[in-house]
Amino acid sequence: MKRTPAKSKSAQEANRVVGFLQHHFVEQLDELSKVFGASKHFEAVSWGRDAGKHGGGVRYVATDDGLFNRASVNVSQVHYDDDKTKKLGSATAISTIIHPMHPEVPSIHMHISWTEMRDGKGYWRLMADLNPAIEDEEATNRFNVVLKEAAGTYFEEGVAQGDRYFNIPALGRHRGVSHFYLENFNSGDAEADMAYAQRFGTMMIDAYCAIVFEALENVTQPTEEALQKQLEYHTLYLFQVLTLDRGTTSGLLVHNQNDIGILGSIPRYVSKSLLASWRPLVASPQDKLVDALLAALGMGDKILVDNDVKQRLADAVREHYKNFPEALSLQASGDIVPPTVENHK
Repeated sequence: MKRTPAKSKSAQEANRVVGFLQHHFVEQLDELSKVFGASKHFEAVSWGRDAGKHGGGVRYVATDDGLFNRASVNVSQVHYDDDKTKKLGSATAISTIIHPMHPEVPSIHMHISWTEMRDGKGYWRLMADLNPAIEDEEATNRFNVVLKEAAGTYFEEGVAQGDRYFNIPALGRHRGVSHFYLENFNSGDAEADMAYAQRFGTMMIDAYCAIVFEALENVTQPTEEALQKQLEYHTLYLFQVLTLDRGTTSGLLVHNQNDIGILGSIPRYVSKSLLASWRPLVASPQDKLVDALLAALGMGDKILVDNDVKQRLADAVREHYKNFPEALSLQASGDIVPPTVENHK
């Protein structure tokens, strides 16, 4: 599909950065499949915003179902060069989630994006969080050591924002064990910020892949207890993403042209009964959102979240905020409310 690129030079350079990170990550994930799996490459899936007129993107999705529970590495660039009524000029991002199949191998989420307003002002958003179903303290410490080096002087600020963003108030816990979220980042030195974003992403990708490689070398056949813990954690992941994650929600509300890609972070299986048990803990009107999500999951308890289910979940989120727009104020925040919450994935 032909996609028209943004005209802004800074947006074009940001697209080069996220494209580099995508290639770098997919190359290493393919190597993991070669060494530990069925040697199946990630496959590219393209989509276009308004048939490519306003950009679009490419996501690479895992095909090695024995190694990856659910995994995608998404890059997109959406722009409004021909629509002067929009305050947003362009949004360029890499957003990726890797859920390994083995319950003792941790998941990762990472998002790096450049958002540029029509007046030329812009900012970076950088996120990286480690999400194990069963925590390995040594792996967490290794991830945090690299995170601190990659973040540099922004480490404490990013960790503080991350801890707030990934908090789940209804459950009194966080999603993940290591959280970094740097919002509205612009030091005033465009070239240095671009280099910072690329270096940060590269270091976190390398750190995660090294952790996964070592974990896969040492894992044994998972126990039923470990698999149950993974199912419970994956249900928590769905709960946080669909009831609190500002980026996912805004992406679904802005358009419906990439719903499956936006919900690429949802794990393959979740427990409907566990999700239902959290409904009484959720503040109104989000309890109604949980009801809608439960209905979208369909019949049964251990639910396969395939593309049809994803579409129903996306539709449920959109309908909820159409009926309860005030509920957007209940979305997660790292403390800084961005000039635009349009997170085009």
